[in-house]
Amino acid sequence: MNVNYELYKVFYHVANHLSFSKAAEKLYISQSAVSQSIKTLEEELDTKLFIRSTKQVTLTKEGKTLFEHIKPAFNLIKNGEQNIQDINSFKKGEIHIGANDTICKYFLLPYLKQFHELYPQIHIQITNRTSAKCVELLKEGAVDLIITNLPNQQITEQMEVTKVFSFKDVFIAGPKYNELNQETIKLEHLANYPILMLEEKTTTRTFFNQLMDEFEVELNPEVELGSIDLLIEMAKIGLGISFVPEYCLDSEERGLFTVNLQEKLTTRNLGLVTNEKIPFSTASQKFIELLLD
Repeated sequence: MNVNYELYKVFYHVANHLSFSKAAEKLYISQSAVSQSIKTLEEELDTKLFIRSTKQVTLTKEGKTLFEHIKPAFNLIKNGEQNIQDINSFKKGEIHIGANDTICKYFLLPYLKQFHELYPQIHIQITNRTSAKCVELLKEGAVDLIITNLPNQQITEQMEVTKVFSFKDVFIAGPKYNELNQETIKLEHLANYPILMLEEKTTTRTFFNQLMDEFEVELNPEVELGSIDLLIEMAKIGLGISFVPEYCLDSEERGLFTVNLQEKLTTRNLGLVTNEKIPFSTASQKFIELLLD
């Protein structure tokens, strides 16, 4: 089957925006031309790709399957075009990085500042998602690289991982639990206190659960949140004892102390992850060099 690339291009934009009118705007063609292209593609493939109603446009099951294949292909094409621009003129480069909020705030910011000072003409785009979701974005080619907590079970064999930073996770508490300050306790002793924890499906929570299994200790979080910053603030006001990466703590955090444990917790790493199937842009290569220097 030999289907015109332009038809897939129209399909991509309609599926991406779930709107015929927005696709027409993006492609600078009429809405009727978009409709005709979709009709032609559906005839070529002998299947219905969209369900149109007066209020919305949705993908059929077959349409979703096609979009899953088309989306990474178009991202690769976009990256290829950008690479050519970068080769011809470094003045118009861009870099797209995926990372969660915590990594962006506490690790990436100094590197982003330095990179911007060195290459102010390069457009920096950051997509904030969970570490697991960032891997999906990298797989689709929607980002050039990601910085993620390791281990990350979503990383595939087609991805290259470089460790860039090592850190420890710690339990922190405020004045309400001063009886723990300056003491060295067993991990199981924390079962007597309210534990504040990141929500399920985050890499930090997965690591926490694995630690508890390893030490055969049961600590059930009383509060689950989606933000490390909130965990720190809640520990300050005495709502419980929070489990957080040590690098997120300001050395001048007032009223907080680290709970000393008899057990030695496993050290974790932050990793730079790239997709072997996606060639680096010049801007991406420069950022990676800065990060690894």
